[in-house]
Amino acid sequence: MSRVGLVVVAHSARLAEGVVEVVTQMAPDVVVVAAGGLAAGGGIGTDFDATSAALDRADGGAGVVLLYDLGSAKMTAELAVEMLGDPSRAIVVDAPLVEGAVAAAVAAQGGADVDAVAAAAVAAFAQTRPPADAAPAPPGVERGAQRGAEFVLTNEIGLHARPAALLARGVVDLDVAVTVRLGERLADASSVLALMGLGARRGDRIVVTARGVDADEAVRRIGDLVARDFDEADGETA
Repeated sequence: MSRVGLVVVAHSARLAEGVVEVVTQMAPDVVVVAAGGLAAGGGIGTDFDATSAALDRADGGAGVVLLYDLGSAKMTAELAVEMLGDPSRAIVVDAPLVEGAVAAAVAAQGGADVDAVAAAAVAAFAQTRPPADAAPAPPGVERGAQRGAEFVLTNEIGLHARPAALLARGVVDLDVAVTVRLGERLADASSVLALMGLGARRGDRIVVTARGVDADEAVRRIGDLVARDFDEADGETA
């Protein structure tokens, strides 16, 4: 399966590489390439040739979304896109760098097209505090069931970066709308940022509500992740 790739354009090589490190923990099948700092001497700035090369490496055929840290990085990214033989294969987005990259990567991991991945990046801030009805209702909701369950988180870090991404990826391919509640806070389960925004920790009790044709499967998958402690023994605890 060809997925949309990402390029992180930043004035600092360490900054770009740090964002890539975080993002790849959440979307392991998405190609995310850092283009940070000046190629000559590694100083602060952005480099057109390095950005163009990163764009080429990130493009697996489904397109590329580029994110940037500051205004001149945007100019470098836009120039790299303009110089492509087919500029329509890449999009530069105005989005928060870290949150946008995380949201975009999770969308790409789920198979979203380049426009949807770009939209996920742009909407990143809003996803951190969704309204109570934020979970999008797929067509199957009206003819499907509603299921609910409560789970106690027993993994070390609760619903933070990697566990939140695993949960979001676990329901993204289902015909269902899922919300996760912690106390008075509610999150759309398809949004890793919203899940992280709950601040759910080890020992917290979360309430999962699924509506749609695949409601039973969604609850089963989430319950399985909780029971497995989100595979923390097999991966990074971040």
